[in-house]
Formats: sequence, C-alpha cells, structure tokens
Amino acid sequence: MHIVFITPASALRRFPVYRLGSRFYGHPNAITGPLILGGILKKAGHTAEVYEELNGKVPLKKCLEKADVFSLYTMTSTAPRAYELADIIHASSDAKVIIGGIHASALPEEAAAHADHVIVGEGESVILDVVEGRLTDKIIRTSPPEDLDALPLPDYSILKTPCDCANIMTTRGCTCRCSFCTTSRMFAPYRQRSVDSVIEEIRLYKKMGFRYMNFEDDNFTADKERAKEICRRMIAENLTFKETFFFGRTDMAEDEELMGLLKKAHLNRVLIGIESLNEKALEQIHKGQNRDDILRAAKSCREHKIRLIASLVLGIDADTKEDIRRAVQFAADLDAYQLQPAILTPYPGALTFQQFQKEERMLVPDWEQYDMMNTTFIPKNLTPWELQDEFYHAVTKFYSFSSAFRIGRLFGRGYAVRRLGLWFFAHLGAFGARFASRFAKGTFYYKLRHGIYEESWKDAAPVLYSLQNNIPVTQLEDALDDSETASELQWQKEQLIS
Repeated sequence: MHIVFITPASALRRFPVYRLGSRFYGHPNAITGPLILGGILKKAGHTAEVYEELNGKVPLKKCLEKADVFSLYTMTSTAPRAYELADIIHASSDAKVIIGGIHASALPEEAAAHADHVIVGEGESVILDVVEGRLTDKIIRTSPPEDLDALPLPDYSILKTPCDCANIMTTRGCTCRCSFCTTSRMFAPYRQRSVDSVIEEIRLYKKMGFRYMNFEDDNFTADKERAKEICRRMIAENLTFKETFFFGRTDMAEDEELMGLLKKAHLNRVLIGIESLNEKALEQIHKGQNRDDILRAAKSCREHKIRLIASLVLGIDADTKEDIRRAVQFAADLDAYQLQPAILTPYPGALTFQQFQKEERMLVPDWEQYDMMNTTFIPKNLTPWELQDEFYHAVTKFYSFSSAFRIGRLFGRGYAVRRLGLWFFAHLGAFGARFASRFAKGTFYYKLRHGIYEESWKDAAPVLYSLQNNIPVTQLEDALDDSETASELQWQKEQLIS
C-alpha cells in the first residue's frame, strides 16, 4: 500500500510571504513522528511519502491518484486544515484517513467525525496494524513505548518537502508541568533514550550532510549529566554542526561545566522560557523560576556565545500591560538574539483550558487561531484586542532596525542580516494585522478589535459548545444540513485539487 503523511499548516502559514519570513527565524525542518511512522511502514514493504505544508505545497491531486491511506497530524491550530483535507480525501477517493497528533489526542471524538481512525497518543505500536486493517476501531488509544531505543530512527528519504535542518528527540515528555503546556501531558511519562542511541542518530545526520540540527526535547538539559555526556561524545567524534538549537531552562546556568560543553559542541542557540518578570504570574503557571535565575542564565549564555531566544507568555492573569512591556524591554536588555512572544493559549488538554472553560472565558470558536499569536480568551487585565496589540508592540519594539547592528557586533554580520529580515517581517505583519482590524470586516482581527467575539461567544464551534453544555460532538455533527455541507465540500475540492 502507499501511505501519504501530511503535517498540515494553517492558511496564514501556507501564505508565501509567511513562508519566506519563517526562513529568517529558523531553518526548514520536519517533525519526526511521520518520518518514524513512515519508516516503520516502509520496512514492512509499503511505500510512504511525507509532506510538511509549512515548507512546501502538497501535490494533493497526484497523492489522491495513488494513495491508499492518508495520515494527518494535528496541532490545535492545524486541526481545521486537517479536517478540511480529510473531507476532501473522502469525497475524492476511497483512501482511508488516519488522524493523530496532540489535538486529536486531546479531542478524539471531534477528529473522529472526519477520520476512519483516530490514534490517541504515540502511534509507533499501532500504525502497521491500523494501516493493514488488523485494528479497526474508530478511536485507538495507545500506550507510550517504554524503550525509546527500540524505535526506528526517522527516515528522511521519504520526506518530499524542503528540509535543511535535522530534528532529533533524545527524550519524550518533560519533567515540568507548566499549566499552559499540552506536550508534557501527551508524552507523559518522561522517558530518555540512551546516549549511544542519540549518538547513532547524530552520526547519521552528519553523514547525510545536514549542517543544522535541532534537539526537540522539551528540556534538553533536564538531566544535566546526560546532556554533558552527549556533548562530550559529539565533541570527541566530531559530530558538531554549524548551528544546533535546543530548549533549556534557566537552571542550566548553575552548571559551569555543562555550559562549557554546550559551547564546545556547538549547541549555540537556545530557547529559554522567561515567560514573565512578575513573580505572581510565574507562580500561577507553575514555572519554578525567578528574575535572578533569568539574569544568571542570560549572563552565562552571553559569556559562552550561546544565542538566547527569550520566550514570553503574554496574558497571564497576574500580568498587566506594564508587566508585558517591562518583560519585552528586559529581553532586549539581555541581548537576546530573538524574541518569541506567545499569547497564552488555552489548548485542549492543558490546565488553562479547563480553567477558562469553568470561568466562561473562552472567546474564539475557531481552532485555527489557537497558534500562540492570537488572543482566544478573555484576559483579566486587558481587553482581548489590547492583548492582541501587545503582541505586535512586543515584536516591533524588540525587532528594531538599530538592534540588528548590535546583534551583528555580538554574533557576526550574517546574524545582523537575519535580524534585519525579522525586523522587516515583524513590522509588515503588525501593519497588516492592525490594518485588517480596522477595515477588513469578517477577519479575525476586525472581530477581535470591535468586540464581535464578546457579543457572540456563546455561538461557539461544535467542540467548545459541546464541552460547555455536555452535548456529544457527534450529536451536533448529525444536526448539520447535509446539502449545505456537500455543496461546501465540492467547492473546497474544486479549489484545492484543481
């Protein structure tokens, strides 16, 4: 059989200008899940293709002609696109559709309205049985694999969209449980691969010619001694890359030996969650750090030439507009290489989702807006539009024209050019959103600015409404007008596969 894996992207992220702008933030890469699952099927005698919509257009018409099975990965913001693709596939072919991923694992009944099978959790143990028809349940719940070393490595030979950066996961899960996070819950419990297994994968990517690599662990330095050993092996075996990104926490700076090894192994780009400078806000999200921890980590990164990406969460209940702006200025004063402001987003499966449901603060019914760049709930200390506008203020304030020259002096001319690109696209995006909020009726930004969501928040999407009123999602789906749905589906099919 021929299986096509698609990681969907929202309409905004499929827009060519957005794709171009994303090249300045990082290098094109692919999530490892479909590459592992596709490799399992390939080893069993099937053929597989993997596409990342963020990085290139999917030749859907050609895929429909030869695919027996489609597997679609969902995050919350990409779920509507996954469902759209699933409905088109069903209307255009006899191919079976499997849906998995974080969002489908949190709301499997919703995904089941569009899929033949929904895989809840990690899919390695069941993918072959689902594809070959031995597992026939609509919703298939899996147990997390205990021995990560026994899993095959990602197979990049089946990836059909651009990629110049290899992703590697040395662990699954996270030792922390931040209230806004879903991945630590989907991939629980926390598990590690052996250092030998990790080095084997890094060796493969070096042989394949990759110049860039990402450690995708939620916290690569959670086990400091293990992180040190990986770095030592990378250094000793000349397995370093031009640039290696990783996620860390402020506590990594407490270990000077670790910081030195990270530098020598070229782990030279790190995202650290500052989130807020407000101690009460940090307590609310269970972050487990304070301002002094952040200052120490930033100072150590600067001394070791590790470029810091400062992550902020905008809209925590305890934070005011002044707190947000103070945190943005703080990140700039730290000489952070990049800023990643993320609007607090109540994802299904996270504690914040449960909290906001209970408090009736859910605002936006469209899952596509749940991408950490849009306000989807009613904040405590700002209006929804004020919080949205603070996001644009953050990126335009941080990515100033003059800051590019300072970054160039610190890290080199190439990074100054990249920073100028981020300055251009940050200001372009902010201008476009603010313009739409004033004049483009019907857009998300217009509705948010003019309070339309507040006026009609009870007319929520099926899942939000059903969760608030304890009505099964399938019951709402049955109530849809069949003729209207068929007409819309035909229009989508003509637009997307012609």
